[in-house]
Amino acid sequence: MKMMKKKSVVIEAVVSILLCSVINDVSGVFFDSSDLTYWRCKFKQTFQCPDPDVTFYLYMSDLKRRTKIDMRDKWSLYNSGWNPNKKNVIVIHGFNGAENNRVMVILRNAYLMRGDFNVFMVDWSPLTVYPCYLSSLRNTRLVSQCTAQLYAHLTYSGASAYQIHCVGHSLGAHICGMISNHLTERQHKIIGLDPAKPLVDLFTMDEFRLTRDDADFVEVIHTNSGVYGEYPQIGHVDFCVNGGRMQPICTSQANIIQQSRCSHFKSVCYYALSLSRRRNKFLGVQCTETCDSVMLPSFSNRIDVIPMGLQTPEWVRGTFYVAYEDPDNFCRFDG
Repeated sequence: MKMMKKKSVVIEAVVSILLCSVINDVSGVFFDSSDLTYWRCKFKQTFQCPDPDVTFYLYMSDLKRRTKIDMRDKWSLYNSGWNPNKKNVIVIHGFNGAENNRVMVILRNAYLMRGDFNVFMVDWSPLTVYPCYLSSLRNTRLVSQCTAQLYAHLTYSGASAYQIHCVGHSLGAHICGMISNHLTERQHKIIGLDPAKPLVDLFTMDEFRLTRDDADFVEVIHTNSGVYGEYPQIGHVDFCVNGGRMQPICTSQANIIQQSRCSHFKSVCYYALSLSRRRNKFLGVQCTETCDSVMLPSFSNRIDVIPMGLQTPEWVRGTFYVAYEDPDNFCRFDG
């Protein structure tokens, strides 16, 4: 019996190393499989919320500070200064991220500049540190469960589902989708920013990834599909910026890994830009499902363009090509 257990441990270790190799070969260096720090990653064995490693912060445009929302205190939301008359957005970062890293701050500030949103930032950084990609995948279940508790707290406090939407980048996009697993009624709107591809598409069931069944309206923005990001079509409407695979502004990076990472994070940058109340520069033209070519209308000379982001009409369906030059290299990514 002891010999069988030892063999099982060895097999699990070999499988883990092989999976590490797959990630390195297919999707760039998420982590070095020879790095022994991998074996000290946090694997959550229980799924009980609230959890100290999943933290919620509320930001409001009229306050110059963030407020931690304590889910154990039923008055925490009201005591924070939460404005029930505003809309609400829940923002979730991805692998090896944090609610206060640079791209998430840019996205948060873009919402705050609008002035019509309560911005809830989900921080699960202790559960998704480098190089722990596999444990991060497992921990998304807990994060989604705890964030569903926040969502339910909002609706219990008077917020309508139509006043709440979830925005997630990379693994955060899948967490947005998984929130609906823990609700009695699915969410109204989700916006996925380049949902993560590595291992998710190979080993994860629909229950643990973002799909169009997770909300009444699911919008997805692709900037690095096929490498760090999933292929279209995931949502009711998918936007492929510059084809959705590699962003031209990122080709100046030193190697294909940095180019892909730069492209992957550009989904956050471009979405943040689209939030401006001024003219939306991100306009999509319908294309094939894989966004390989634009679909021209057969019986009309007019080409309809669809705005990307919050302004996207919720009746729209399909995949759309967005051309954007990024002349100022907004939200520059180095690394």
